[in-house]
Amino acid sequence: MQPLARKIKVTFWPLLFFKTFMQPFALDEKERSTMKKKSLASIVSMFLVAILVLAGCSSSNEGGSSGKSSKDQVTIDIFQFKVEVKDELENLVKVYEKENPDVKINVKTVGGGNDYGASLKAAFSSGDEPAIFNIGGPSDVEEHRAHLADLSDTDSAGIAFEGTLDTVTDGEEILGLPFNQEGYGFVYNTRIFEEAGVNPEDIKTFEDLEKAVTKIDSQKEDLGLEAVIALAGKEKWVMGNHLANIFFATEFDNSSLVAYESDTIAFEKSNELKRHLDLENKYSAQPVLSLDYSQQVEELFSLERVAMIQQGNWIYNSVYDMDPDLAENGIDLLPIPVEGYEGKIPAGVPMYWAVNSNKDDEVVEASKAFLDWMYTSDTGKTAVLEDFKFVPAYEGYDAEKIADPLSQTIYEYASAGNTIAGWVYNGSPAGWSQEVLGAGMQKYLSGDVEWDDMIDNAREKWEAERK
Repeated sequence: MQPLARKIKVTFWPLLFFKTFMQPFALDEKERSTMKKKSLASIVSMFLVAILVLAGCSSSNEGGSSGKSSKDQVTIDIFQFKVEVKDELENLVKVYEKENPDVKINVKTVGGGNDYGASLKAAFSSGDEPAIFNIGGPSDVEEHRAHLADLSDTDSAGIAFEGTLDTVTDGEEILGLPFNQEGYGFVYNTRIFEEAGVNPEDIKTFEDLEKAVTKIDSQKEDLGLEAVIALAGKEKWVMGNHLANIFFATEFDNSSLVAYESDTIAFEKSNELKRHLDLENKYSAQPVLSLDYSQQVEELFSLERVAMIQQGNWIYNSVYDMDPDLAENGIDLLPIPVEGYEGKIPAGVPMYWAVNSNKDDEVVEASKAFLDWMYTSDTGKTAVLEDFKFVPAYEGYDAEKIADPLSQTIYEYASAGNTIAGWVYNGSPAGWSQEVLGAGMQKYLSGDVEWDDMIDNAREKWEAERK
């Protein structure tokens, strides 16, 4: 109840008491008789009014100290892919909710061994549309265009690094905000390499890599290894997205926009891709087609049962959870050799935050406000660097505070210009990288298809989708 209402209530009851109980004594008998009947009706009315007033006061206070009821609270549903920061994001959300009691945020995380894209489609098809979700690049923009709000008025869009918004820009509208910057290659165990007598700085070409792998393999029993490598062949994205991307990105000028506008894919480095996949498969823990992301990162690499895995700086938190000392002092990143691009790692923005334009205006604005807070407030920026372990894609961050060795390596390569575009596959036809190329590479590893036939099929599917 507001102060004015309380004041009215205090002054109202004495007057009503006098009129109801004291005034009849000043009247004659007939008048008192008539007044008694009226007083009874007044008392009944008084109690009915009191009940309604008290009910109104109670209702207005249900929202707690904020004075808002649950009906006034804006609810934001987030559907995000990065399993590595699930707990950290949920913790940050709790801080935001405490600072903004009129906002309720629900976080659902789908990723790792699950197909985020397919899960997102299912969410939209079921009518359970999130307010905030993730998109990859131009193909995702095309697929979800009807659900993408313009984010050009956000503070975050204004401080995003140059070039990071190109793939999510449509005319004057900015349809996504960068998650972060990431890079990948071979994450390796520095102790095992040293004990095996392998200098990572000497690995420049494929032949250098093959020599190093065979040298470690010859000592794996003495080193306590199950295998040299853990290839997560169960994950179509590991091969169809990340590995293949390195070997076809250059034919699209390292640009997902060029890939998006291309009617075909030449697979100019098809043979290079094949020999590299064969090397990983030969020296991997088996069976590779049953090996998923969790097993690869946690059970094999973090427990030092393999010397290296094809992954990126996003695995740091998972390794840290298993073995903090290994994460902080015992891992680093090695480029995957590509002819003509030796010594370079694929790096860039992996995914973007999008806001659902079909939601009510207050939900859209609240969603923008949360994303801005996450990337521009002191609390959010600290979480991005220290908790998420992100390499920021925004200005205004202290690069010296980048928290982990893998991210520091990515930053050093990027600062020196030793990168190739990391997510050109986002310009491929929707679903092609995983469901066509990734699935085809799985069939090749299982012996169900010849390599050249698999490549021809992938090319044909690309061309069919572009018509």
